[in-house]
Amino acid sequence: MPKVVRAALVQAKWTGDKESMLESSITLAREAASQGAQILCFQELFYGPYFCQVQEPEYYAYAEPVPGPTTERMMELARQTSMVIVAPIYEEEQPGVYYNTALVIDADGRYLGKYRKTHIPQVNGFWEKYYFRPGNLGFPVYDTSVCRVGVYICYDRHFPEGWRALGLAGAQIVFNPSATSRGLSAYLWNLEQPAAAVANEYFIGAINRVGVEPLGDNDFYGSSYFVDPRGQIVGTAASDSNEEVVVRDLDLEQIDEVRRLWAFYRDRRPDTYGPVVAP
Repeated sequence: MPKVVRAALVQAKWTGDKESMLESSITLAREAASQGAQILCFQELFYGPYFCQVQEPEYYAYAEPVPGPTTERMMELARQTSMVIVAPIYEEEQPGVYYNTALVIDADGRYLGKYRKTHIPQVNGFWEKYYFRPGNLGFPVYDTSVCRVGVYICYDRHFPEGWRALGLAGAQIVFNPSATSRGLSAYLWNLEQPAAAVANEYFIGAINRVGVEPLGDNDFYGSSYFVDPRGQIVGTAASDSNEEVVVRDLDLEQIDEVRRLWAFYRDRRPDTYGPVVAP
């Protein structure tokens, strides 16, 4: 595996329909590939609007099986661009059973597996329990052609346990595709992922949607970024109002350097943590 990975994030505005959103996202992914990106992650529920601003059954129609049509398109995109693709979609396991899911596809187009969002919010403007069951696949880490990859989706980031589980499983980059709005959580956006990167000593790619969508007044503020194991933003964050492709070089040797300096994994005391997981 390479020591330095060129990684990309895509933050995009809702185009108005699924097909044009897919096409727009693929165009942005090809832009990343033209800049040499080896791995890329799209935003949460990337081919649709953030329909969780309302509770309406018509939006179940955005769900699809995995593998399914979008999986196939992402596999083809990966083959054509030689990029690892992380694609967050709305998954239908069976009629009436839906998950907020992210696909992981290797650079040769092989489907490696998926992560299902574990923690599901139900607050004003984020009515996710109406649409999704809590994830039941744990916290998988995938060996891709460029690095070991984990995924944690949006609201998950408020829960430190999953971040740590991904680190214990050997993740080098964890992507956190999100749909988070300016008024609710902007101050946390620049706090939580850097703190998680430091605590778990790996890279994090934080991806947010951008713009105000017709289903509500949530102002998705973009500001996507990569953060290194020292908690430092790699380069700069993306725009808070415009579509953008963030491409950054991530030096994976920093993980070993930081873990030798701050031996958090050595000094863990799991024998004392029972109360943390008590119901």
